[in-house]
Amino acid sequence: MAVQAVQAERSEREVFGFQAEAVQVLDLVVHSLYSNKEIFLRELISNASDAIDRLRLELLSRAELPEAEGPLQIRVGYDPGARTITVTDNGIGMSRDEVIANIGTIAKSGTREFLRSLTGDQRKDAAMIGQFGVGFYSSFIVAERVVLTTRRAGLEPAEGVRWESDGRGEYTLEATEQPSRGTTIVLHLRDDEDDLLNGWRLRSIIEKYSDHISVPIIMPGEPEDRAEEEEGKPKPDVTVNRASALWTRPKSELTDKDYNDFYQHIAGEFTDPLAWVHAKVEGTYEYTLLLFIPSRAPYDLWVTEARRGVRLHVQRVFIMEDTGQILPKYLRFIRGVIDSSDLPLNVSREILQGSRAVDNIRVNAVKRVLRRLAELAEDEPDKYATFWKEFGMTLKEGIADDYSNRDEIAKLLRFTSTKSATDDPDTSLAGYVARMREGQEDIYYLLAPSLAAAKFSPHLEAFRTKGVEVLLLSEGVDNWVVSSLREFDGRKLQSVAQGDGDLGALADEEEKQAKEQADAEYAGLLGKLKAYLAGQAWDVRLSTRLTTSPACIISNEPEIDVNLMQRLRGTGLPRQAVLELNPKHPLIQRLNRRQDGKHIGEWAQVLFNQAVLTLGARIEDPTTFVLRLNSLLVALTEDEAEGTGADGASDESSRADDQAVAGAQQDEHDSHRGEAG
Repeated sequence: MAVQAVQAERSEREVFGFQAEAVQVLDLVVHSLYSNKEIFLRELISNASDAIDRLRLELLSRAELPEAEGPLQIRVGYDPGARTITVTDNGIGMSRDEVIANIGTIAKSGTREFLRSLTGDQRKDAAMIGQFGVGFYSSFIVAERVVLTTRRAGLEPAEGVRWESDGRGEYTLEATEQPSRGTTIVLHLRDDEDDLLNGWRLRSIIEKYSDHISVPIIMPGEPEDRAEEEEGKPKPDVTVNRASALWTRPKSELTDKDYNDFYQHIAGEFTDPLAWVHAKVEGTYEYTLLLFIPSRAPYDLWVTEARRGVRLHVQRVFIMEDTGQILPKYLRFIRGVIDSSDLPLNVSREILQGSRAVDNIRVNAVKRVLRRLAELAEDEPDKYATFWKEFGMTLKEGIADDYSNRDEIAKLLRFTSTKSATDDPDTSLAGYVARMREGQEDIYYLLAPSLAAAKFSPHLEAFRTKGVEVLLLSEGVDNWVVSSLREFDGRKLQSVAQGDGDLGALADEEEKQAKEQADAEYAGLLGKLKAYLAGQAWDVRLSTRLTTSPACIISNEPEIDVNLMQRLRGTGLPRQAVLELNPKHPLIQRLNRRQDGKHIGEWAQVLFNQAVLTLGARIEDPTTFVLRLNSLLVALTEDEAEGTGADGASDESSRADDQAVAGAQQDEHDSHRGEAG
């Protein structure tokens, strides 16, 4: 009698109120907790997979076969007429009390309660079980009413339970006849969610979020044409997901084709990757890495808002795309999967929270990627050249952004240099050091607005003459590279456009004596030119870096390069611009002999502005520069016609000077063209 009374009581439809503050929590779930409404299907499928995993573990512990009542699977269907979506699993199901405990109480996890009851080896066996959490309530993002029917494995069909709610504070519970174990959830969609009543739409969501759930996810096949659809002849059921997480399989079982196919699937590419990293890490934290190095840059590589290509999984369930917590920004081109049970997630499974586990995964993933790139550079230089062409500028960002891995990144850098056979960046810092001349102490580089400007720069003249290699840096990020990477292998990085240009031990005694003599001979001219250029040039001095050009501008500031200042200031000139003169150039020699000439001030301005142009900077008053240059040309022409020098010297030496200057200018042009070629 007592049993019959209980059964009669349970057969009646009962109305329950959600626990305290449940309405507010539901509102949060529906309107705030999830940023993307389509993840409701991910959550329901994940819960269904959890239920099947729990069934496996429970039955296997009793030596029973979970598949005794049929293959384990999840079914997803939709009915446009009824405007419903249905998710069904034949997992462990729930009893009436479990429904009240797990569904009636928001954020109470039946799976976590189940795990707490396990000890020893059982806990390890349960590693594939995910979290239930509040994922079920994501249904109300798209549904105005949800009906759940379930029966726990081992109970009689009459002990099925039907749960129903509109998510507004109450739910109903009643007993129902349920022939098979498991759970069926029916979502009655809101008026504005008709786009979900489409087989292709639902399949795309499943493929995106749940492709590697180990349980087959079944859907009705789509008709191939409109005639079949009108005749009501749908194709047979199809398995939507791959039901196999490739990254969890042993590497010995996988072929290159397996990796290539998987990469193309997750990256949406039609080309094969250059290389990949596949590693299972065990220890304090356990996780699997399957990361790919693409063969070409994605279209959104330089879009700052673009999501990264690494997908984070928890127990094979896609959670989110990495937004920078796992791989740093300079590795944003990496594609792949990181799967771990140690990733700390908030209840929505969408926001990754900082922790030691995250730090451990980040450090390990970055080091393995850099190590794989180093192997590629060493063993397959052609592939690495392809990588550098696509992602070199991105990798350079790591020099400034990732101090802990700066040395490893520096070894991967490639540059064009004065020793390069082509314009392609083929010079590593290690290769440069190996080729350094005896007595050379520094690694020399030149920053320029373009590679062509670097190749023709007068700053390289003395270095080319002495056979000293110079790295030619013309990309915007190079400013930050040389500002952050001050040395490599104990060698200081030194700009050829900074400082006094002294080649140190490479200068012989004769050159040092010649410099001292020139300093004395040109002291008067230097002083006058400095006076004429007051406010423009921080100093005027003789150069040891020029061999064919008459002048150049360098930065007196050792810590800030010319082109870095170009990005900070309008003209592109360094704050302490120094005009260096070539004492061997006929024009400078002529000016030194005629320091008192009436055009000396105009020559000072023309020399300075010519040097500004060769630097790649901007002349503040180009009109005045052109007027001065024309004035000097006219003066030279008039003086030649009158038989006098431009500065009033009436002798044969003036004509000889003019011829020497013209010849030197042609030699300078030819020299630069030949050296750059």
